Amino acid sequence: MNKTELINGIAVEAGMSKVQAKAAVEAAVKVMEAALVKGDKISLVGFGTLAVHEKAERNGVNPATGAKITIPAKKVVKFKPGAELVEKMK
Repeated sequence: MNKTELINGIAVEAGMSKVQAKAAVEAAVKVMEAALVKGDKISLVGFGTLAVHEKAERNGVNPATGAKITIPAKKVVKFKPGAELVEKMK
């Protein structure tokens, strides 16, 4: 599902126009992005949790040359599905 399909689905499910659904989706994404940048966790009960995790610096190998490289530390967003979503996926 891409963003357009999500907007169309929300419009139908919520009984609103596509313009209103698009504004809602874009606002939700903006708010979630700001929360994650601050390091906050986003919990959507029944769906799952988005949280920022830090990956430590580590050693790696350049597959093209075989040279050893250092992969710098970075922050990544991880999603942990909620119990209800996991149950529905069975």
